[in-house]
Amino acid sequence: MPKFFVTQDKISDNQIIIDSEDVTHISRVLRLEKGDNVTVCDGQGTDYDAQIDTIEPKKILLNIISRQKSETEPNIKVTLFQALPKASKMEYIIQKTTELGISEIVPVKLSRCVVKIDNKKDEKKKIDRWQKIAESAAKQSGRGIVPTVSEFMTVNEVIEKSKEFDLFFVPYECEEQKTLKEILTSKSDVKSVGFVIGPEGGFDLSETEKLHSSGIDTVTLGKRILRTETAGEAVLAMTMYEIGDIN
Repeated sequence: MPKFFVTQDKISDNQIIIDSEDVTHISRVLRLEKGDNVTVCDGQGTDYDAQIDTIEPKKILLNIISRQKSETEPNIKVTLFQALPKASKMEYIIQKTTELGISEIVPVKLSRCVVKIDNKKDEKKKIDRWQKIAESAAKQSGRGIVPTVSEFMTVNEVIEKSKEFDLFFVPYECEEQKTLKEILTSKSDVKSVGFVIGPEGGFDLSETEKLHSSGIDTVTLGKRILRTETAGEAVLAMTMYEIGDIN
């Protein structure tokens, strides 16, 4: 069945209201009618089987048939701290990591990032755009949540945030000893994982020194160097395979 997301304030005991741009998609694109069933998710991990009751020009009312915990969410929460890439690469990264089960994406401003966004207004526009891409990818892949695209961070803010995770690491092309598998299997009962992917030009030496001095491990991904738009989804897939829900 088609799947749509609503905020929790649109859900009552027996009814759901859809009053977003999905109204047009439901009525004019999918051409659904009264009596048709859809799946609605509250974005917090609960799915609702619902039946269309009323279709109005700007609002659709649905009656709740049943509700259940979404079965599509992984058993770990993974956050990608992604250095700002060029052009539309960030949109691709958000789309693909959402499909693979990411919980949060944090744009990071590093010294070698080609893209420079230096004011809050432009940052908000980017975040709003990226959040819509995450929602669209969540619908397509049947997710039970919409991953959060958070506010931009600096390397110092990332270091402070890293303390909140059970595992936190940085894939780094100059690391030759410690492997991703070694890090992922170093602890048991891991519930949260965070990792940082650098920009096209790689990390500046001062940034890796800051990360190391704060106790954050760097890991090798093997003998080949991955593009910034490839590395995040590759690491996420490997993480989900090793300690998540891909098996």
